[in-house]
Amino acid sequence: MLELSSKTNLLEQKTYRYSLQDVQEPNLYRDIYDYETVPKVSFNHRRVPMGMPDEIWISDTSFRDGQQSQDPYTPEQIRDLFLLMSRLGGPYGVIRQSEFFVYSEKDREALRMCQDLGLQFPEITTWIRANKKDFELVRDLGIRETGILVSCSDYHIFKKMKKTRREAMKMYLDAVGEAFEAGVMPRCHLEDITRADFYGFVVPFVNELMKMSRDAGIPVRIRACDTMGYGVPYPEVALPRSVPGIIYGLQHYSDVDSEHLEWHGHNDFYKAVTNATTAWLYGASAVNCSLLGIGERTGNIPLEAMCFEYAALRGSLDGMNTTVITEIAEYFEKNIGYKIPPMTPFVGRAFNQTRAGIHADGLMKDEEIYNIFNTEKLLSRPASVMIGPNSGLGGIAYWINNNYRLSGDEAVAKDAPLVVELKKWVDEQFAAGRQASLSTNELETQIERLTGGRLARL
Repeated sequence: MLELSSKTNLLEQKTYRYSLQDVQEPNLYRDIYDYETVPKVSFNHRRVPMGMPDEIWISDTSFRDGQQSQDPYTPEQIRDLFLLMSRLGGPYGVIRQSEFFVYSEKDREALRMCQDLGLQFPEITTWIRANKKDFELVRDLGIRETGILVSCSDYHIFKKMKKTRREAMKMYLDAVGEAFEAGVMPRCHLEDITRADFYGFVVPFVNELMKMSRDAGIPVRIRACDTMGYGVPYPEVALPRSVPGIIYGLQHYSDVDSEHLEWHGHNDFYKAVTNATTAWLYGASAVNCSLLGIGERTGNIPLEAMCFEYAALRGSLDGMNTTVITEIAEYFEKNIGYKIPPMTPFVGRAFNQTRAGIHADGLMKDEEIYNIFNTEKLLSRPASVMIGPNSGLGGIAYWINNNYRLSGDEAVAKDAPLVVELKKWVDEQFAAGRQASLSTNELETQIERLTGGRLARL
């Protein structure tokens, strides 16, 4: 039977409706995941069409997944970061939502403090246990949407929960029904989707969710969770690891529209950002991220990275204030005590710092030669150089002003006593046979000594 697709405006064969396969033994994909070797990437040479939604955005899990990997934030820190995130996302809500725990009084205090800010974006959502009491709590807090864990791989269903697929599905559907009864929009977190039987469990389960949603008159959001970072973005990759295949399948076989389709990834195999971008390209409106990528194990998708991915794909920042990314990084280091690895893109102290002597020479002549973009304009972070034997007074003064963010009357000139004394020390190091550039730590230690602590390490 043919029908005109509202997605493609083409005549298409009516989609086959998949039924639950309630298997006796778990499908662990041992040909791909045998545990004793690196997980394999298999190809089936099937392509699915790219189809970016009309609108894409970022959602945040810093105060949920991000808090599960380090000491919890204080309510005040959550409020401050939430405000910074709102400024970063801009007036059009590129950073659309942020999810919170509500288990403890401290969690609820943080949530209320953010509500009191009266911000339109990000919208506050929650993540709760799937029971009626928690749904009622969320409703009473004035929250429209909440996340529910619905693990979908046989690793979780059989090995962790000790259930069959049918039992797991019933439990999940009962929980979603309670959310609907409480008038709360459920966001179903399909945990471990990149090890799940896509057509034997995921699609039949999501089909039931969509039917319940239509009957209740309340939307349901589907979050595809690449819990272990196994997803791969390449065309023609076979399920369950194919990011394009997962996104296309949820749209084509379960009728999940882009607005209610979200990708949540981890960085175990260094693919978090690329997989998230691929999810956008193939039809998911939302990608779920955390500030600085902080999250379970290797972390989540870095929120700041997706801001630049968004701008690259859309050709515009659409109101985002990316200089706030630098404020966020400074807040983490100064107010939370979180140490950002110095070479981390966009937020590390050395991300746009040139070390090689020949590169430093080019950078000082024209920073565009060795800088990724105008980092001073977009991140309030001018390009910098490392100090070597040929830096000169001008290069040293440039390094001090850049490293300590000195400008105007605070900036040091190349004939300043500090610059002259530091150059003498630098010359001594290289006269003694040193070959490598001086590190930031070495220079800061010497500057702190020369200034009697007036300029201390940042």
